[in-house]
Amino acid sequence: MKKFMPLLALIFLFATPNFAQESDWPSLDKSPMDMIHYPPGVAWRNYLSGEDRNMEPQMKLIYSRPQKKERAIFGSLVPMGKEWRLGANQATEISFYQAVDFGGATVRRGTYTMFATLAADHWMITLSTQRNIWGAAKRDVSKNVATVKVMTDKAKENFEALSMSFQKVDEENANLIIGWDDTQVTVPINFNPVMFSPIDVSPLDQVMYPSSADGLNYVKADELDKNQPQIRVRYSRPQKKGREIFGGLLKYGEVWRVGANESTEITFYSDVNVHGTDVKSGTYNLYAVVNEQSWDLIFNKDMPAWGSANRDESKDVATVTIPVTQGKEDLEALGIIFRKKSDTQVDMVIGWGKTRGTAPITFKKN
Repeated sequence: MKKFMPLLALIFLFATPNFAQESDWPSLDKSPMDMIHYPPGVAWRNYLSGEDRNMEPQMKLIYSRPQKKERAIFGSLVPMGKEWRLGANQATEISFYQAVDFGGATVRRGTYTMFATLAADHWMITLSTQRNIWGAAKRDVSKNVATVKVMTDKAKENFEALSMSFQKVDEENANLIIGWDDTQVTVPINFNPVMFSPIDVSPLDQVMYPSSADGLNYVKADELDKNQPQIRVRYSRPQKKGREIFGGLLKYGEVWRVGANESTEITFYSDVNVHGTDVKSGTYNLYAVVNEQSWDLIFNKDMPAWGSANRDESKDVATVTIPVTQGKEDLEALGIIFRKKSDTQVDMVIGWGKTRGTAPITFKKN
C-alpha cells in the first residue's frame, strides 16, 4: 500500500478544487450599503399597474450603515467639528432627478456626495459634485455646491444602525430624515424651487428706431412726438468663438432665427414697406434663409417660438429678399443696427463676422 501513497497524493492534488483561488470573494461588510428611493414605490414599479407603473423617480440615496455596537457615537466616534461622510466606507451619494430646494439651498439635477459637520445642536450638511471618493479625507472642497444648517432633535427611538428615510409631506415637499443612536435631523426638500438662470452666453438684447424711443422719460416734452418708437427688435446675440458662421455654422439655404435661443422678434409700430414688400404693423418672428449673395427675410406670426424648427409656414405673412455685402469690421457678436436714410426711410442692418444683410424700410402713412 505504501508504494501507492505518492500516486494517491498526486491524484488528490490535481483532483481537488483550488480553494486558494476562491479567497477573492468578499465577505459581508460590517457596515452594509443600502439604497432608498423617493417616491418609495418607484423601486418596485415593475410590480405595479396603471399610473403607478409609470411613476418617475425624484430622489435616490446610497449610503453605508455602520452600527452602534454600544459605542458613544456623536461627539466620540463621530467627533464634533470634523466633517463626516454621513455613513461608512464610500462617501454617501444622493441623486436628484430634477432641481430641488435642499434645506433652503437650490440644487440642480444631478448626483452629489453628502457630508456633515456636527455641532452640539445642529449639523452643517454639504453637497459636493466630487464623486467616487472614500470618506471625507482629502476631498476637493472647491466642488461644494451647497451647505445647509439643520437642527438636531431627540430621536423617538434609539437607532442601532445609521438610518435614512424619505418622508412625504405633500406633492411638492418631502423630508430626508437621518437618525443614529438617539439623534436625528430633518432636511426639508422642495421639488419646485425658484431657479435663477445664469447669464446667457448669447444674451438677449434690444434695439429701437429711433434710438431715443428706448428712453422716452428722458426726452423733452416738445420732442416726444418725433421720438415715438417706429421699430423694435429683440434678439439673442451669439458669438463667433473662432467659428466660420455663414456657410459653416449657418448652412446656406437653411432657415435661421436671426439670433440664438428664442426666435428674433421685430415690432413695426405702423405699416411699412420692406424692400418693396408691404408689411402691416404688428409683432413678428424674424427668420432668414441665408445665401452668399442674398437673404430671404421671413416675417411670421407663430409666436412665441424657440428657433426656426417646425415653423408653421401658414403663418408667414411676408418674405423679402435683401442683398448681402461684406464689411471691413469682423464682428464677434451678432448685431442689429438702424441707419437713418431720411425722415421716412431707414436701413436695418444685420451684421455678424464681416457679413452684412441690409433691409431698406419705408414708413407708410396710416
